[in-house]
Amino acid sequence: MDIEQILTTYRTVAVVGLSPDPDRASHRVASYLQSAGFRIVPVRPDGDEILGEKVYHSLRDIPFPVEIVDVFRRSEAVGPIAEEAIAVGAKVLWLQEGVSNPEAEEMCRRAGLDVVSDRCILKDHRRLTNA
Repeated sequence: MDIEQILTTYRTVAVVGLSPDPDRASHRVASYLQSAGFRIVPVRPDGDEILGEKVYHSLRDIPFPVEIVDVFRRSEAVGPIAEEAIAVGAKVLWLQEGVSNPEAEEMCRRAGLDVVSDRCILKDHRRLTNA
């Protein structure tokens, strides 16, 4: 599935590493996605609520299906996140700009997930929608 199909097919995005700080890229991207009609699911080890949404401490804690796992973590931290994405039945592993992990990406592809690496979901969505 290409990026356009991903962004028009799926609507639920678990944002791993979503910061409560409005000045952080993860917060700006998640806020934009919310305004574009996506359901945002914050995933981080602490906090109760970000952008009006309940914070979950891991992907496994989310009690409903997520489609896209958007990762705002260091490249070396992606392996366990990829394993969780596979375990919860996510459809896409999206690694933000500056984030890549070839081993985790291949693991996800072998498990049937689409993988987008080192790209900004906000920039790609804006480009596709001319927003």
